[in-house]
Amino acid sequence: MTAIIDKTRVAESFSKAATTYDKSAALQRDVGEQLLKWVDSSIDVTGSVLDLGCGTGYFSQQLNDLYPARDLICLDIAQGMLQHARDNRSLSRAQWLCADAEALPLAKNTVAQLYSSLAIQWCSSLPLLFRELARVLSSGGSAVISSLGPRSLFELRESWASVDQNVHVNEFVALEELLGALPENLKVERQRREFTVLEYNKLSQLTAELKNIGAHNMNVGENKGLTSRARVTKFKLNYERFRQQNRKLPATYEVYYLLLRKV
Repeated sequence: MTAIIDKTRVAESFSKAATTYDKSAALQRDVGEQLLKWVDSSIDVTGSVLDLGCGTGYFSQQLNDLYPARDLICLDIAQGMLQHARDNRSLSRAQWLCADAEALPLAKNTVAQLYSSLAIQWCSSLPLLFRELARVLSSGGSAVISSLGPRSLFELRESWASVDQNVHVNEFVALEELLGALPENLKVERQRREFTVLEYNKLSQLTAELKNIGAHNMNVGENKGLTSRARVTKFKLNYERFRQQNRKLPATYEVYYLLLRKV
């Protein structure tokens, strides 16, 4: 079942993380680079290029270089991210839009290539999201998308599970649910699921990284009160069970890659 996302919190959290995001976004850069290989730089379809969930504009810059003859739209729900991108990227011909992916302020059939890396997991309704993508894509246009699956950060989730029943970790949907939300006119041309494990010396490095990229808990139902020291201590001890033979603490991410075509 799709998790309930607090979008106001998403926007505020990522806006606050705008200045610290790039230095802590190793996974996001790696996934985005992999996804960039899936775009068709010679696509013969009328329309613009849309970076959906553009964040700091790291990949907007690369999309701009790949499609020098096309208009580029950089869209994000976090105003702080957009402002940081505008101030730090050389994208004079880009259009910057602060908007919700589930209510795109774009005309139908106007996007030839859509790129969205690790952004749609913050949406509330996948059917609504994909209907919007299908609406704005030109016929024959493509969308390359990466997102996270439910096994992401399972070590973190399981370490909290025996401490209390509060929601401490973001919940993401299964690939089957994601694919089931696609409308008839969006066809899957390619898909891939992979697991990536990041390693840390200390648990505090992981939690600081999540804070720096603005990706701490966004689910409705999170306990907003203070967590007692005893509970935090138990959580940390639980996480130590995952420490590997190389003495590193793992953090697993389940990543989906999709290439969709509008027919």
